[in-house]
Amino acid sequence: MMTGPASAIKKEAFELIELQIDALRREGGLTASDLADYHTRSEKITRLYRELDRMAMTNSRIKFRSTRAS
Repeated sequence: MMTGPASAIKKEAFELIELQIDALRREGGLTASDLADYHTRSEKITRLYRELDRMAMTNSRIKFRSTRAS
């Protein structure tokens, strides 16, 4: 189950992914500015998913430790 912060991160990532899809669907190709924006969004998506991974690993470690302590 996702926590509040994880849900917010996932929502932001999905919104950025939608913008990426919209950019690729535009007719006439991408301008230099569009490409720069696309690249910036791509980096942000990567950071957001890394943060989600970090949160999941931390959560797993906490659960593992509490299970071992029982």
